[in-house]
Amino acid sequence: MDRMNDNFFSQQIGGIFDNHNRENWVWDQFHKSPEVTLSPDQESAYFHIDPVYHSTGTAGVRGTKGFIDGIHYWEVTFLEPPNGTSVMVGVGTEKAGLHTDDYRFVDLIGIDGESWGLSYRGDLWHDGMCHEFCAPVFHQAVIGCLLNLYKGTLTYYQDGRELGVAFTGLNNLSMPLYPMVSSTATETELGLGTRTCRYLSLQEKCFQAIKNSLRCSSEDEVDNLPLPNSMKTFIKEF
Repeated sequence: MDRMNDNFFSQQIGGIFDNHNRENWVWDQFHKSPEVTLSPDQESAYFHIDPVYHSTGTAGVRGTKGFIDGIHYWEVTFLEPPNGTSVMVGVGTEKAGLHTDDYRFVDLIGIDGESWGLSYRGDLWHDGMCHEFCAPVFHQAVIGCLLNLYKGTLTYYQDGRELGVAFTGLNNLSMPLYPMVSSTATETELGLGTRTCRYLSLQEKCFQAIKNSLRCSSEDEVDNLPLPNSMKTFIKEF
């Protein structure tokens, strides 16, 4: 799987992440639903696989690393075509729920204000509300998540194609955000692919501070700054 995802990452998404470094966080064995089983390397999560007891609700698991700043990208591979009421990919705080029972088959990631998620049916969820975002996914696919905590955005990709910015305002939180997946369906298999990160240099943080201090951050306003043209070009990128 790693080799496949490495090739996918370099060929399909390419130069967008040229300055990123690899990360090696995995699914967290201590923060998951009891109905989630992890592979020995903790890079694959298997949902509702008990041969006797079928799914009794929604099961979730989060990553071992929480993000408070930086730019982070990771891929979740649907090892089997998704099905059932809900299979989701997203982020959540440490307060986000990871399990429901009593046969509550719900869209778990985004059920409240502590998480933000994309359903395989193409809907975005946050704070108990949803809206349509993209076409449903009914096949094996690679879902990419780009969390930019400088801009406060979460952008989704599918098989190397950008789907667009799904959520904003994620840089205004007081707690780290953790990658999350969830499912209601028996024998769902979700694997972790490429994981990367990038942190701004001191110079880049200065450019960002200048851009954020402008009233409207338009290119015309940047052009009027008493700075060299090379610096103005960098500031416009933020």
